[in-house]
Amino acid sequence: MKRLHLDRLVQELDFKAYQIEAVLTLLSEGATVPFIARYRKEATGSLDEVAITAIRDHHRRLEDLDERRRAILQSLEKNGHLGPELEAKIMAADSMATLEDLYLPYRPKRRTKGTVAREKGLEPLALVIFGQKEIDPAMEARAFVDPQKSVSSPEQALEGARHIIAEWINENEQARAALRELFRKQAILSSKVLPGKEKEGAKFKDYFQWQEPAATAPSHRVLAIRRAEQENILSMSIQPPEEKALRILKEMFVKGDGPAGAQVEIAVVDAYKRLMSRSLETEMRLEVKQRADSEAIAVFSENLRHLLLAPPLGAKRVMAIDPGFRTGCKLVCLDRQGKLLAHETIYPHGSEEQLRRAAESVKHLCASHRIEAIAVGNGTAGRETMAFIKQLDLGPAVIVVMVDESGASIYSASEAAREEFPDLDLTVRGAISIGRRLMDPLAELVKIDPKSIGVGQYQHDVDQQALKAALDDVVVSCVNAVGVEVNRASAQLLTYVSGLGPSLARNIVSWRNEHGRFVNRRQLLEVPRLGPKAFEQAAGFLRIKDGDNPLDASAVHPESYPIVEAMAADLGCRVQDLLADENLRRQIRLERYVNDKIGLPTLRDIMEELAKPGRDPRKSFEEFSFAAHVNSMEDLRPGMRLPGIVTNVTRFGAFVDIGIHQDGLVHISQLADRFVKDPSEVVRVHQKVRVTVLDIDLERKRISLSMKSAPRDGRPQTRERGDRSGSRSPQASARPQRRQKRPFNNPFAELMDKLS
Repeated sequence: MKRLHLDRLVQELDFKAYQIEAVLTLLSEGATVPFIARYRKEATGSLDEVAITAIRDHHRRLEDLDERRRAILQSLEKNGHLGPELEAKIMAADSMATLEDLYLPYRPKRRTKGTVAREKGLEPLALVIFGQKEIDPAMEARAFVDPQKSVSSPEQALEGARHIIAEWINENEQARAALRELFRKQAILSSKVLPGKEKEGAKFKDYFQWQEPAATAPSHRVLAIRRAEQENILSMSIQPPEEKALRILKEMFVKGDGPAGAQVEIAVVDAYKRLMSRSLETEMRLEVKQRADSEAIAVFSENLRHLLLAPPLGAKRVMAIDPGFRTGCKLVCLDRQGKLLAHETIYPHGSEEQLRRAAESVKHLCASHRIEAIAVGNGTAGRETMAFIKQLDLGPAVIVVMVDESGASIYSASEAAREEFPDLDLTVRGAISIGRRLMDPLAELVKIDPKSIGVGQYQHDVDQQALKAALDDVVVSCVNAVGVEVNRASAQLLTYVSGLGPSLARNIVSWRNEHGRFVNRRQLLEVPRLGPKAFEQAAGFLRIKDGDNPLDASAVHPESYPIVEAMAADLGCRVQDLLADENLRRQIRLERYVNDKIGLPTLRDIMEELAKPGRDPRKSFEEFSFAAHVNSMEDLRPGMRLPGIVTNVTRFGAFVDIGIHQDGLVHISQLADRFVKDPSEVVRVHQKVRVTVLDIDLERKRISLSMKSAPRDGRPQTRERGDRSGSRSPQASARPQRRQKRPFNNPFAELMDKLS
């Protein structure tokens, strides 16, 4: 069966057999996806993480199919149904649907109309009628009238026979395959509002009378309709044209227009309406849901990847503020490693005296802790707090940055936060998280359940197990792509390093606390339960700066150290010299170092690392500021051009933070001057963009935006003060604009409702 798997995977994935076989072998030996992609390129033909993950997931599906196949074979053999022909069909089945169709006639059944008819002895009559010879079914049925068996008339006998025939049709493998294909190609997904639910379900009003092909229904609509169905707002169905389904069945089973054929035709209609349409709709609903889940999970995964790989500020002394009005702003000061130095509460939005004290506190703490950057959470009072900080004279060296605080409250109440700061208030822990998120988004965000970060689409409606697996893959990929400084990393961050996990991560932190910092990678083998296999998987992704061996700060794996040392020896220099001198590296001829284990792909990776040891793949941090004079929805006017940051990307567009506590929606049709099929082609989470305000709905708190070069609704553009992208003067742009008499038709407001 393994050979069959390999052949199937070659056909499905278009990779070479040796590549697939190598990946599956390495995975079976406990290797992780990042390790295989980075350090086993010779074995896999340089397959990347996406390809390796695809091989892994497709193979798992084939294993699930095999597991079900074994269970079905055992059941058939136990009940005496397994013959050579049926066994061959089951062994050749290449999908769950085909397997279940083959098993359906033999599956243990509950008491059905067909089984009741068989108990009454009507199966011989059904066989005669199904043969559709020149007979009179009514005359044949008289012989089966038996009041003792509750068959009191020929009509009852015929009805029972038709129930048996209907089950035969329903259990026919070819018939189910044909109708399944019809469902997949021509089924219509429809929904309608339940009586009296119009007001309660107003946010779903787009779908009160909705129809579209199920095969092409986008993920967000499928999940929205399903959510409305679960909330008892809508009813949903997925059905193909009934006349086409009946035509297929009649062509397969009705052999003529005689009396027996007429009985079979009645049974065909009964089989479809009572049995097949229901079971195949259930299948189709599941299939459509799985496709919608897959799309939504892919969107979430891509958004999460961009968020985790957001540019870090780096090791700076940071003041972080969790803003608030009534309860004040929680302020913390962190050193360059993220360690808490001081914390207090300030009230910059209270009385004049409170404002004065807040200003004095901020200035004093900035000076005493030599603060280099201030992180302000973007929650309630965020813009007001940002304005307060910026008007203080803190010097040009201090940058002020607004930080997305999504999930910070989740972290602050977590076990990890309580363990690190048992004596601190939740809000103080939240402020610490905000500051650390500015310094290194990846290191801080791994402490939070990805579903709480808020970059998904209907994340609570999709398969939670599949979502968790996909998001874990993303976190693992990002952590290992960046690498982890073993002497500074938290247990949460170390957990995602290839080959480790929660237990070994905690053991590494405990060893570090007891023995001090690691000075070389080999010391990792002294960590309890961290054996050679875990070391092999993890070592290349763990960094040790300023240690005994300069290669420990790079992504060069310890197994390749002898190669680098040989290069240095051949040039008559030290490894340190190779790292520092490009001219020396240019003299290296990689072909000389190829052996049976290491080839040119790995050698090229080694040379890249020698040029930039431990390089961070993330982009450099850039300061960003929202429009200074736009602080609320009331400040917005159609035509304004504003800076913003993409906070979420969905299949129907992107949500953009323009600094007023309410994200606006750039619909997919407004993302570019060209046609856009997939928003991820144009935007990504955390991308800095410029948008034009199209419409503002104050009552519903909805903002429609555009990223096109110029709006197409005929309005003149206006810009916030200080925007020099056009010829209008600041004085002119400050004057209120008269809105057109014709009301702007906002086609995107309902889409914005979908995520609310």
